[in-house]
Amino acid sequence: MKFGVLVFPGSNCDRDILWVTQGLLNQPTRMIWHEESDLSDIDVVVVPGGFSYGDYLRCGAIARFSPVMRATIDHAKAGKLVLGICNGFQVLTEAGLLPGALVRNRDLHFICDRVPVRVERTDLPWTQGYESGQVIELPIAHGEGSYYADPDTLKALEDNGQVLFRYSDATGNITTESNPNGSLNNIAGICNQQGNVLGMMPHPERASDQALGQVDGLALFEGILKAVPTLV
Repeated sequence: MKFGVLVFPGSNCDRDILWVTQGLLNQPTRMIWHEESDLSDIDVVVVPGGFSYGDYLRCGAIARFSPVMRATIDHAKAGKLVLGICNGFQVLTEAGLLPGALVRNRDLHFICDRVPVRVERTDLPWTQGYESGQVIELPIAHGEGSYYADPDTLKALEDNGQVLFRYSDATGNITTESNPNGSLNNIAGICNQQGNVLGMMPHPERASDQALGQVDGLALFEGILKAVPTLV
């Protein structure tokens, strides 16, 4: 399976993804500059974390108009896999590939920490390496990571089972205290209705190498490898 990692001015987690997909999992991986528009050789597009275009205007707002994102939209519409992490999640909402928005953290502080996250469903490529209800620990690092959507959108996400990851305590309880940023319904990651586009604020790529003492994120990438290139 061939991965394509988008690179914007300001990306800072693109090499982390490369290390996991190519370095740890031995999968062909191409770094794709934001001005490129040909993704025909790519199975999985990863929109990495960082500060695309310096996060001027609004996080992800400028990246949304880049040539590579227009190609990514077509890639997603064809049923192929798209993963957005942190700033990448913000870009996906700005591009309309995922509903809702990421807004300023509840306490208006940048948060850099490791947090428990509960896996909500396991019948998609992204989460098939986990068990339903499993609590994993993943790093977060964001200032605008609070997920927001209007009531109708939020209800649709819940009704359709589009919430894949939720902030919880270490035993899986969903509480206000376990919500680090004020995300509605403790949402940490969602997919589109088809299930081929995932956006999440926690960083699985920063929890995939045993050398870092944390590997709870590796199963996400290993699950992708078991998937067929498209879901259609």
